[in-house]
Order: sequence, then structure tokens, then C-alpha cells
Amino acid sequence: MCDLAALEAALAGTIFRGKLHFAPSTGSTNADALQAARSGAPHGSVYFAGEQTAGRGRGGHGWISAAGEGLYVSVLLRPEFSAARLPLLPLAAGLAAAGAIRAVSGLAVDLRWPNDLLIGARKAGGILVEAKLESKTSPHAVVGIGVNVHQRGFPSGLATPATSLDLESGCRISRQPLLAALLKSLEREVDALADPAAARMVLARVEQGSSWMRGRRVEVHGPQACTGLTAGLEESGFLRVETANGVVTVQTGGLRDAGMG
Repeated sequence: MCDLAALEAALAGTIFRGKLHFAPSTGSTNADALQAARSGAPHGSVYFAGEQTAGRGRGGHGWISAAGEGLYVSVLLRPEFSAARLPLLPLAAGLAAAGAIRAVSGLAVDLRWPNDLLIGARKAGGILVEAKLESKTSPHAVVGIGVNVHQRGFPSGLATPATSLDLESGCRISRQPLLAALLKSLEREVDALADPAAARMVLARVEQGSSWMRGRRVEVHGPQACTGLTAGLEESGFLRVETANGVVTVQTGGLRDAGMG
């Protein structure tokens, strides 16, 4: 990767055609997309790289982005739906990534709220959405998606053990078809958020595609730290957790499996 001409052809008829920006190496594709947004870059601009030297995930955590090993892509969106639906973007992006991974590799992805892509108990990817509602150009959001594709080894001490598509499938998965499938799927999922009925279906599909959304005993890390059983998603996209002290609506933070407790 990258054959830009072939990728452009694969994306014919999408909002991304003619808006692809590839860097062999960059600090962060999300940072690139945010900078471009400030300069007036259009809806559907795509920034992806062979490696990131300062890749980051949710909560300021680093994202290991070795050269030629993974998919590191950020998409600039200037959505027409209301700001109230922005919390649904990570969920829609999760559906898009899961669908693309399944289509290209045959692997099933488990979605862990709000933004983790798991295969079994191991993390294969993640999503970072950064929104700017106050902007000199127009409100915008950047959807960053990282997927481990070719990696064979990972650092010790990770909060969640990691894996890659190659390790899980036993095959070498091509990154370029995966990127094309991901972008096409992302366009469909983001478009769905503009329609209230379709947006509700996004929530239902996330719950159906995840073992984490209902009946899972979890520890919530972050400002709303608690332990309890997950009880589904609210219309906002926030997660309900039934604790010993009542139901907590978790708006931000991360989940870990708490076992039977």
C-alpha cells in the first residue's frame, strides 16, 4: 500500500473519490485531518499513512503504528445530522470496521463500547472520534480507525491483549482492499445517522453485534468508574450499567470484563 489510482477506482461513486491523502509516515492521521479541517478541507477527505510516529487512542493512550503493519486512517466529516447524534459516530464506525473486516478476512469482530474492535478476547483495532462543534469553517468530526493487520508481536503489559488480522485468519490480509471496504461501509453507516429511524437501527445492530452491551459484568474505568451488568444502549449511544447503587448512564470511559464477581 498504496496504489492511489487503484484505490480511487475502487471508491468510484463515493464521497471519498478525489479526496485521498496518503503519507508514508506521519505523526497522527487524526492530527492531519484536524489540521486540514481548520484549512477548510471538504467532507469526506481521507488521511492515511504507512506508519504513525505519534499515533493515539482514546483517553490520550498511545497507539502503536509500526510501518507497513496496520491500517491507520482518519476521515473528515462535516455531517448534516444534529450534534446530539455525534456520540453515535464511534458506534457507526465500529459497525463499518466490523463489516469491512468480515468481508475481507472472514473474521467476526466483537464491539466493545465505546470504540474497541475485539476478536475473541484480544483487541485488533480501535476508533478515535474527535469533534469540533465550534469552528471558523463549519462543525466537523474526524473519525480515526486503526486496525492491526500484519503484526506478529505486541508489547507486554497491554490492558487488553492484542492480536492482528493475519494472526487470527492464518492468512496475509491485504490492507488496500480492507481500506476500500472500510470507507464504503463507513459512508453507508454515517449516512444512516441522518435518519432517526435508521439511527435507532444502528443502536440495535451494535447491540446485536456485541457481547458487551447486555448482561456482561464489567468494570468501567474513567470519571464514572463503577462495576455492574451492562444493560444496553440509550438513544444517545451512551451505555447503561446496572450497579448495586442503581443504573449508571456511562457517557465516557472504558470497559474491562469483571467476570462473575
